Amino acid sequence: MKILVLSMAGIGDTLLATPFLHEMRLQYPDAEIDVLVFWAGSVDILQGNPHVNQVFQKNFLQASKFESMAFLNRIRGRGYDLSINTHPQSRVYYRMIARFIGAKKRLSHEYECDRWLNPWLMTKTIPQDYNLHTVAHNFQFLELLGRKPVQTELELEVFLTEAETGWAEEFVSHRMLEGRPLIGFHVGSGGTKNLALKRWPLERYVELIRLVLERREDAAILLFGGPQEQADHQIIRRLVPSARVFTVEGKGLRHAGALMRHLSAFISVDTSLMHLAAAVRPPNQIVIEAPTLNATNMPFRGDYSVVRNPAVNGKNLEYYRYDGREIQGTREHLIECMNSIGAEDVYAVLKERLG
Repeated sequence: MKILVLSMAGIGDTLLATPFLHEMRLQYPDAEIDVLVFWAGSVDILQGNPHVNQVFQKNFLQASKFESMAFLNRIRGRGYDLSINTHPQSRVYYRMIARFIGAKKRLSHEYECDRWLNPWLMTKTIPQDYNLHTVAHNFQFLELLGRKPVQTELELEVFLTEAETGWAEEFVSHRMLEGRPLIGFHVGSGGTKNLALKRWPLERYVELIRLVLERREDAAILLFGGPQEQADHQIIRRLVPSARVFTVEGKGLRHAGALMRHLSAFISVDTSLMHLAAAVRPPNQIVIEAPTLNATNMPFRGDYSVVRNPAVNGKNLEYYRYDGREIQGTREHLIECMNSIGAEDVYAVLKERLG
């Protein structure tokens, strides 16, 4: 049997699909299970995953139409028996790609947009429920396959190498950070749609870092991110010229995950690095509530605290749903919304967690 799992919405969503990939391997031990992803970072997440045969990646926004069609024709030629669009892939293009690849059985969730196309694009669908976590949504596909779960304890899975964990140990020891409280920050967010507007303002991060350095003389700050965060990191380093502030750049998600295991706490909004932290489990994870945070995308099974956003005030689904649209609200309103959380608000939660 040949199975294709499509996980193209985001890097964090691919990580949330890893318990389901494990389950599919248990359900179909002899099957060829491949994964199609959009982002190169999703390939990093799945590197070394023993439950997957091959990972195919294509950024269709960057590729030409000719290149994209040639790529999809090669995937189509593999002759899949079953394809599954994991949650949340609400945009109709993801289901159109599944339809073009043409597996005999094609499974997806039902979203608020483009429902009328589902009978043509998919062979079976199941309604999504905003009260369920994405991991639980993915396990709903077992019902459509007439199967019951094998696993009783689910975990997000990223299979780090000895070289990656060794690099993290060297990072800590070379900077003489052993035994000190290490506070990790990710100041970025997704770059598609208008998701950059869910970022906590950079000046708030600067204020919070100053508070930590002033009140915890033994603490060190680690700034996580990729090329898209380099400019922000430079601003932070310029405004907080402390020898206790370090950047973690240039090594990718896997090395970041290995280093997160050495943290005392990790702070971010809901991003792929938030889910990576939930997978590797630093002892204290703090999530700054953005309008996009809801029950489907909370850190999975992690020990975390949420700094509630008074401007959101429980209206998360009025701001953002899996309907293909952007975060609702003007740019000015969304910036003001994230500004409603102060540095002292986050520090109070951090102080409580660290003791």
